[in-house]
Formats: sequence, C-alpha cells, structure tokens
Amino acid sequence: MKLRYKPFVKFSIAIIICCLFSSCYSVRLKNVYGDPKPDPMNDSKDYYRFMDVQPIDTVITIKVTDKDFTMLIKDCGTAGIHTIEYRNTFGGVLLSAVTFGRKRRVRVKYVCMKPTN
Repeated sequence: MKLRYKPFVKFSIAIIICCLFSSCYSVRLKNVYGDPKPDPMNDSKDYYRFMDVQPIDTVITIKVTDKDFTMLIKDCGTAGIHTIEYRNTFGGVLLSAVTFGRKRRVRVKYVCMKPTN
C-alpha cells in the first residue's frame, strides 16, 4: 500500500515555512535633518549603538468600528524623533489572526533628536 499524501505533506511544510519567514519584518524610518540623542553607555552591536533608545512593547486593543490607532510619544518634547522602528513577528501575526484583528502586538523602538542650542 503506497502513501499518496506524501506530496501534500511536503507542500504543506513548504507553505508553513514561507509564512514563518515572511511574517517577521521590521521597518525603520530615519530623519536626516538632525543628530540622534547620544547614550555613551549603550554599546550594543546593532544599528542603535551609542544612541538613547526608548522601546515600546505592548498589546493594543482596537474596536471593530475603529479604523486607526494613535499612540503619542511625549518623551522627545520639541526636539522631535530621529529614528523610529516598527517590528512585526510571527507571534504578533498569530495574535492578530486569533483575535480577528482586535488585539495587536506593537513593538516600537525610537530615538529622539539631540536638542539644539
């Protein structure tokens, strides 16, 4: 007796792997008209080396009738934002799918601009 579902299993595994890789991404926006706020103690090996990074990691709830969501960043004051990065992961995609888009995981890193004299 031959197994006839073997190609289906391989195809299913390929689709799942593609979904896993495509659901993890980050978007970084950078302001070119200023300098980032420095942090000499931050010696990480990534893009944010020697920058004062402020993370936001939370789960937001959106009503069905809402079309958008606004989160205010008040830490920067009048200096403004130098860099902002939004990150999406597979866990965030699963949470949004299970709750039909009502709950979403938000992972944001931002760097304020250095105040000018």
